[in-house]
Amino acid sequence: MLLLGDPHFKRFRLTSLGQFSAVKRRLFSFFFIGALFSGVFYGIINQGNWFMLPRNSFNDWLMLLAFYPLLSVMPQELIFRTYFFHRYKRIMPKKTVRIIVSATVFALAHIVYANWVAVLLAFIGGLLFAFTYAQSRSTFVCVIEHSLWGLWMFTLGIGQYLDSATIP
Repeated sequence: MLLLGDPHFKRFRLTSLGQFSAVKRRLFSFFFIGALFSGVFYGIINQGNWFMLPRNSFNDWLMLLAFYPLLSVMPQELIFRTYFFHRYKRIMPKKTVRIIVSATVFALAHIVYANWVAVLLAFIGGLLFAFTYAQSRSTFVCVIEHSLWGLWMFTLGIGQYLDSATIP
């Protein structure tokens, strides 16, 4: 509501692909290489949890595929990228500063999971998503990227560190 009520906010950033052509090659090639590397690495260090969710709870995994982008990714991208970049542009005019601060705040929001893996993954992801937003200026493109990575992490088994059911 804050964004939509702001006459200076460019609403097309919410639904347009923005400068998708400038980021699509990096986005998909980085995801492919990162998914391959993380899949092999996680399989080596934690083979017991490798692809745990689709193996053990196939229906839950399908629900995650359907609802994670809508109920988790979209609100996070609206807050930590779209709103953040718009709101703090004046006091942080350099995109690099906004990228780092956005990633830091995004990581700190993951402290609720009470493990360093969630915070570290959120910081790395936050850097990636903020960089993509800074280049594309599109919430929709960030939702695509965040969804790809998040769904991959949950599918692979790393999502156990990002599950509120595991909070002590």
